[in-house]
Formats: sequence, structure tokens, C-alpha cells
Amino acid sequence: MKLYDSLTGEKRDFAPKGDEVKMYVCGVTPYSSAHVGHAMSYVYFDTLRRYLEFLGYTVKHVQNFTDIDDKIIVAADSQKTSPVMLVEELVEEYLMDMANLNVQPAHIYPRVTDEIVKIVEMIEGLIEKGFAYESHGDVYYRVTKFEGYGKLSHRTLDGMMAGARVEPNLQKDHAMDFTLWKASKQGEPSWDSPWGPGRPGWHIECSAMAVHYLGGHLDIHGGGQDLVFPHHENEIAQTEAFTGEEPFADHWIHNGLLQIDDGKMSKSFGKMVTVREALSKFSSDGMRLFFLNSHYHSPLAYTDESIEGQQRAAERMQAALDASNIADATAEAVDPAPYRERFMTAMDDDLNTPQALAALFDLTREINRGNDEKKRITAAQETLRELTGVLGLRLYAEEGESARPASPLVELLAEIRQELRDAKQFELADRIRDRLQALGVSLEDGADGTKWRNRSS
Repeated sequence: MKLYDSLTGEKRDFAPKGDEVKMYVCGVTPYSSAHVGHAMSYVYFDTLRRYLEFLGYTVKHVQNFTDIDDKIIVAADSQKTSPVMLVEELVEEYLMDMANLNVQPAHIYPRVTDEIVKIVEMIEGLIEKGFAYESHGDVYYRVTKFEGYGKLSHRTLDGMMAGARVEPNLQKDHAMDFTLWKASKQGEPSWDSPWGPGRPGWHIECSAMAVHYLGGHLDIHGGGQDLVFPHHENEIAQTEAFTGEEPFADHWIHNGLLQIDDGKMSKSFGKMVTVREALSKFSSDGMRLFFLNSHYHSPLAYTDESIEGQQRAAERMQAALDASNIADATAEAVDPAPYRERFMTAMDDDLNTPQALAALFDLTREINRGNDEKKRITAAQETLRELTGVLGLRLYAEEGESARPASPLVELLAEIRQELRDAKQFELADRIRDRLQALGVSLEDGADGTKWRNRSS
């Protein structure tokens, strides 16, 4: 298997040192609802994880929540709530959105506010080694000390200075030095540190959490292309300076960005479609096919028409899985082996999901043709179900009336779940939600109570 590495700028053999693959993916800053651009990124990394597990690897997947940030503080103030309450609500919403997209949960979801001790320890280590310095309660990273600074984004310091608007800051030794610890302002959340009350800078948190949970060397570090600089560039500088180990990650994998109205889908610029808005109109299979029909490294334009087309494609796959005939035991069988080989060849080539899907659509047509010609299709159907599962597609097969739970029963289960939540029996409440999820029913909690819907409808 080969994967493109942003650091070297080429496809490279994927060869982890052991059976366990250490994968860190940068998570969201929960100050508003997750949008479809987030969904695209996490579907790609979910698909990568599923394929690695299909190949026999054990993946340890860590994804953070940046649960303290200027944007969170501003959003909480505007909504007259606390940052903690806002974050809790949005994290729960995010996790449900990902479950509804059939994105597997990460094994560990560290939060910045739970990792302050480890972050402070890393900053102290960088100061001791001369890579960081304190100034008026802030701590900055000294970029001129790290010889490899710019190697991920393929820039020089002079090029960074020429290509960016850098505000003068007399507290810093160099204009490109970046913040590791930020002194708190009046009324802001803060934590004690050797440099006074404050909170971590954005970049240091991921370095500290990755090292804490995965060690100083990762097999995969992932995120959107908009994170290459400065976030991931700064992560490399911090982590390699702290650990003395190089490289920090064997593969830096970055997905292309989702475009809407000729611009990047972004909360900051108000150009966004939330995951919930999209899933109110489209199934998770339609959404995943929309993403996966574009290579993860490429930009993708969001349109309703494109997703509607992919929903119809999912329905064709489902029809092939539902097909049945009474073929004679001596009848010719549809051979799925060439399609499986094409699928794996495509996936091994830098996770080329468009070509992998082309193989599965051809297999779908062959199953339907074989059904019409009274060929044996069971083995081909099993292969189609297995490989679509690798891509995270559900493709629910209807089995009489049991395929869609009766609404009175769902209403009753939703009421029981809410009573359990009110009684703070969250584990039991989550089990009900997860079992309904497995049956194709989404529960959505809102200010006006819990609503449910069939995802396949």
C-alpha cells in the first residue's frame, strides 16, 4: 500500500513498524455545529482506518477536541452560557452527527482542558532546551532555533514573512515565533502555570496529546489541507524539538477542502451547511458516496444535485444486494474475484476510492445482469456487501416490516432514554441510542426535545 506524504511530496510505501498503526487526526473546535466540510474529512480518515483494519492492522486512533479557544469564549458569551456548557452540548451533537454518518468513534478523544499538566510539561521541556522563552506571562516558540522549520509547508522563514501579514509584537524575538502559552485576560478561563495564569496556545495542545497517547512517533498524522501551515508545521517543530526524535510522523496525510459558493466551507466566513442539515435531506450512504467519489486529496464542490445522484447509486447497490433468484446448482456463478482485486489495487494506491467504487459499481451491474440470466449471485453479493462495508456504507437490506422499527416503539424507547438521561443514567441511555442507531434510527436531541427519523428514508 502506498500513501501520499505531504512532507516528502510523494507517494510512499506504508510500512508501520508493528501491527498497530498509530493515527492522530486533528479534531474540531466546538464553538458551533459541525459542518459538511468536517464530515468530509472524517469520512476520509474513517475509510482509511476501515481499510487498514480490513488489511489486518490494529489501528489506535486518537482525535482531539479543542475545548478552550477564543472562538468558544466569544460564542459562549453571545449565547449567555459558559464555555463548558457550550462545549458539552456541541461535543455530544458532533458525536451523534458522526455516528449518523457511520463514522467509527476514535479510540481516544482527549480534550485540552484535561491535558493541561502534560501541555505545561512539554512547554517547560522546550524552554529548558532553548526552543521556547517566556515574555510577560506568554511563552513563545523560537522558530529560528529549529533548523527544519518550514519543511512540511516547503517554505522558508523569509518566504513566510513575505507571504503573510505579520503584526509587530515587541514581546517576541522573531515575528514568526508562535504562542505556546497565552496569559489570560480578566474574566477568561485560566489555569495555573509557572508563567502565571493562562491557557495553552492552539498548536502545542496537539503535540502534547499525540505524544501522551501515541508516543513521539506516529504512523499517520492527518487533517485538512488548511492545517498544513501553520498548525502542522508548528506541531513538527514543537514535537521533534521536545522528543529529539525525527520524524514525528511517517505519513502526513491531508484531505482537500470542500467548496461552497466558490469558497471554502467555513464557520468563520458563514459559508456552511451543517451535518444535521445535510442528513435531514440525504442518507449517510448518499453523503459518503458523494465524498468517496472524489479522491481525498482533491477539492470537492458541494451541491445537492451531486449528493442526490449518489443516493441513486446507493439504491442501485442495494437493489443488487436484494436481488434473488432460484438458480440451478449447476448454473454459472458470477465471479467477484476480479472486482475484489480491482478494489484492493485502487485502495492500495493512495486510497483511490473513486477507482475502488468504479469496481464496485461494475460488480453491481454484473450481479444484476447475472440475476436476469439466472446465474448464481450469492458469492458476488457477499463480496459487494463486504467491500461496501469497508467504505462505511450501510446499504440496509429490507427484511419485511422489521427493517424499519414501528414508530410507537421508537417513541417509547426515545421517552425511556430521556428519562434515563434525566436520572443521569447516561450509560443505559447511550445503549438505547446505539441500538437504535444500529437499526437505522437517528435520535436528535434539541431544545424542543428528542426527535427521531429513519436514516434510510
